[in-house]
Amino acid sequence: MVDEERVTRLLSRLTEDLDFLESFRSRTADELRRNREALAAVKYGFIVAIEGAAKVAHHISVSEGWGAADSNGEALRLVGEAIDPEGTVPIDALVRSAGFRNLLVHQYADVDDVRVAEALDHLDDLRSFVSAVARWLDEQD
Repeated sequence: MVDEERVTRLLSRLTEDLDFLESFRSRTADELRRNREALAAVKYGFIVAIEGAAKVAHHISVSEGWGAADSNGEALRLVGEAIDPEGTVPIDALVRSAGFRNLLVHQYADVDDVRVAEALDHLDDLRSFVSAVARWLDEQD
């Protein structure tokens, strides 16, 4: 059974993280690259936001008996498809965000700072996930 209080708390924190990232959206890639602290804050903001979404997805998928996903991307896909049959959540974008988080955390390759700045234009992908999970939770009551 889904721990609604836990999921609600995670969604609230995720929304705060997205609001934080939103505060950097008006800066250009050059401005971010010249300000190492701001760039580091954005990178970390993405890490915790995407990880928060993945925690929600893993919890829901296991609690609902849909299976334990092998990766964050798989968990986001599984839950996105299950709770959003209308297709309002950009599931492929969410899966890519999990890969982006891995790149930031593990630095498999040099992180392109322009890509980091451009990712700020796609915060609505994660916001749509938050909305879909919130709607789904309301329907469960």
